[in-house]
This record gives sequence, structure tokens and C-alpha cells, in this order.
Amino acid sequence: MNETHKTRPLSLSQTADAELEQLRAQIDATDRRILAQLNERARLVQAVGGLKRSTGAPVYSAPREQEILARVVAENSGPFPSTALAPIFREIISACRTLEEPLRIAFLGPEGTNSHLAAREEFGASATLCAVPSIPAVFASVERGQADLGVVPVENSTEGAVTQTLDAFVDTELTLCGEVVLRISYHLLSRSGRIDDVKRVVSHPQGLAQCRGWLDAHLPSAERNESASTAAAARLAAEDGGVAAIASAIAAEAYGLRTIESSIEDRRDNTTRFLLIGRTPPAPSGSDLTCAVFTVRKDESGALYKLLEPFAREGVNLTAIQARPIKGKPWEYLFYLDVEGHPSEEPVGRALADAASRAHSHKILGSFPRASARPRRAGTTAGAS
Repeated sequence: MNETHKTRPLSLSQTADAELEQLRAQIDATDRRILAQLNERARLVQAVGGLKRSTGAPVYSAPREQEILARVVAENSGPFPSTALAPIFREIISACRTLEEPLRIAFLGPEGTNSHLAAREEFGASATLCAVPSIPAVFASVERGQADLGVVPVENSTEGAVTQTLDAFVDTELTLCGEVVLRISYHLLSRSGRIDDVKRVVSHPQGLAQCRGWLDAHLPSAERNESASTAAAARLAAEDGGVAAIASAIAAEAYGLRTIESSIEDRRDNTTRFLLIGRTPPAPSGSDLTCAVFTVRKDESGALYKLLEPFAREGVNLTAIQARPIKGKPWEYLFYLDVEGHPSEEPVGRALADAASRAHSHKILGSFPRASARPRRAGTTAGAS
């Protein structure tokens, strides 16, 4: 006798499992296509590298990299989040850049400093990041060819100018190549993670200054000492149980420290601006900043007004003016100007030339593409699913 066998219907969970496997298979196929496209991009970059070597063009081009990041965000139709695109493409650019030539970046070390974070955010994980012991050493490393570029802090939104960096610009022949604007958060770190154990607080002068209010309120009697960097402070805290360091979260990981308190900076909008220094000036980008330094005759009435007047007349905006004493000349000053625009733009070029003719001396430190108006948050990375 023949029996008719009927197929048992799939349960809801079996249907979902089958659909999940199909979707995963499609994701795997998509990943393979992405990998193929990455390798195609890498081959194109290798060809670009060959052309650059034949013409002597620099490997790093801030305008070009900013253009790529802006374009992919503008062209994103979703649902992939636009906020994740910049970190992803920054790492793609970093990895491909090594196929042209490995890039060596000097920064104020040791590892775990805010300068380290800025270098990593700008150049990605594939660049060779070289820690040096001081800001002048960053300049020296690039000048001697030991590094291709350097990252130096120049200004903080809470404490103002970083004077060591401004002073180093006077004698160097290096040029400015770009900028990084980074949201800075400080943490109080120690071996035990207990505030009662803290006898001494150590950090870079900028770290101590930017957390002064919190320290006054919570550790008023603790001794405060300056260190060469926030990471150097973290290293000292790892060696001495009575020391707490003001440093970054990455420093806590690097030196095995515990967090007493997070985000102790006095201002939540605490932001540091870093400049990139190198030997080759970048091409105009259409959204540039020019930095120049002038001196004026101290015995000339209205000398500073005369220096600044050409910029107002030409409608050229000055985003910052910093004054620094001239070494060996009491009561005489260097005036650092940040000028919106590039000297190749006629109003900017005329204003700079006119100011130079009125100054006692002058020097153009460099022109470079401006960073995004929105500061990056240190340690931002793209997630995976």
C-alpha cells in the first residue's frame, strides 16, 4: 500500500535560522567584494606612489586626504552612519599610504600623551609613530630627517598658547603642513585608584592648569608637580603609590593604572589644537590658514596698528594674535598672526606683503588646510557588527 509523505512545515525558529544564514552568506559575499575593492584601491595607490617618487611629490597631502573624507561623507546615502565613515576611511588611507612609503611621525612622548592621540587620529594605525622627549625634539627630529612630519600642540581652549611650540617656530626652517583639533579629556590615575592615597599630583603643565578647579576642590593639600608629558606622569604614578597622574585613558591602559576620577578638566569643551610640521608645504586647498610672525619697532608710535591695518583694509580675517617676548630683548615682542586664507589669494597676499613692509621683521611659518570645525574626540573609533 502506497503512503503519501507530507513535508512537515518549518517552525518559526527554523525559518528565522534559515533566513539568518542567508543574510550572513550575503554579508560574507559583500565582505569579499569590499576586500577586492580595497586591494584594487591599494594597487591604484601603488601607481600613485610611483608617480610621486618620480616627481618628488610628498607622500602625505592634507588637502587630498581631507577632500576624500569630506566626499565620502557627502555622498553617503545611508543607512551606514556617516559618523563612522571618517574613522574607517582614515585607516584605509593610512594603510594604503604605507604602500607609497612608510610615514614616520614624531610626537611628544612617551606613548599615551595627547600628542600621541592626535598623531594616531590624523595618520592612523599604519603610520610609524615616533615618541620624542620634548617639543623642541619634535622639531629636531623632522629637521634631521629622522621623521617625515611632526605633531606639536600649539593652543588650548582653556589655557591659551603653548609657548614652547611658538618659541620653536622662530628658529626652524620647517613649514606648517596641517592641523588637528582634538577634544581633550583628563583622568586622575593612580596604582590603587583611591583618592585617600594621593599625596602628590603630577602632570604636564597644561594638564595641571586645565584641571586646576577640580584639584582645588578635591585635593587642595596635595603637592602638585610638573612633568615633561602626561604619559611621563602616568609612568611615575605606576612607580609610586602616593602619586596620582593627570593623563589620558590610554595612559591608564599603557601603565596599568586605575582611575580615581574621570573627566576632571574644568571645561567640558576643553580642546587642543595641534599643528603638523614638515619640510614640504602643502598645495592650497581653498580653505586654508596662514601663520606668520612679525616684529615691530618698539619706539614707533602706532606700530602694531600699522601692522594690522592692511588685513582690515583687505577684508582678511585674523583668527588669532599671540605675543611672545623676544629672548635677550626686554619688552620687545614677537607677534604671531593666524590669517584666514592662502597667500596665493590676492587679498591675503596683498595684506601679508603690506604688513611685512611695515614690520621690523617677518616670517611666514606656513599655510595649510584648516581642520574640520568640529573637534575630534580623542580615541574615537568605528564600531563593528
